[in-house]
Amino acid sequence: MSESDPIFERFGKECAAGEVLFREGEEGDCMYVIREGVVRITKRMGSEERPLAELGPGEFFGEMSILNGKPRSATAQVISPAKLIVIHARTLEQMVRTNAEIAIRLIKKLALRLDRANDLIEVLMHRDPKARVILGLVNHTHAIGENKEGGQVFLPLGLDQFCQGIGVSCDEGREVLARLRRLQIAHEGQDEDGRPGIWIQDLERLRQFFDFLEMRARFGEI
Repeated sequence: MSESDPIFERFGKECAAGEVLFREGEEGDCMYVIREGVVRITKRMGSEERPLAELGPGEFFGEMSILNGKPRSATAQVISPAKLIVIHARTLEQMVRTNAEIAIRLIKKLALRLDRANDLIEVLMHRDPKARVILGLVNHTHAIGENKEGGQVFLPLGLDQFCQGIGVSCDEGREVLARLRRLQIAHEGQDEDGRPGIWIQDLERLRQFFDFLEMRARFGEI
């Protein structure tokens, strides 16, 4: 992206990896749009800081504090060098009033995030850690999965990060993935760029496996 970009010159901010943009509980008077780089969103759950999402170019975040006037509900930290557009409350209000397309995009994005939050709640409600891991894989596939050759889907999440996000131990996650690997359903691995993550080889069988666990939980061992 050229530095002569008038929007970036007016509203832009360059951030180094590791920079914290805001912390949970702080007052917020602006939102951000990512032009380049990756930003991680985390939230305190008990004594732990758990990742909620990793956002890339085209994504925006931080809008809730300026829409509802409440403190930040999560922490945002830059993961890779980023270029962000910073939009303050007054600017956002003017943009929404004068540009229907921006308003519609904002509403659609908020609706999508609500769906993802509901999916996460569904995962966390499961008492069986095996079912929680499998349902988490299914939901992450729809939310952040990247379609690859051969019908596989890549989740750009390390196992530790994935397990933290769904509230299971890494040992439990590895145990489930080991079984899924033997069944050629899913496995840990890197993508072509060397990013660690989880490969979903057969999403339909993954869903069927979850249905089986649900049935067994309801009716006992078959």
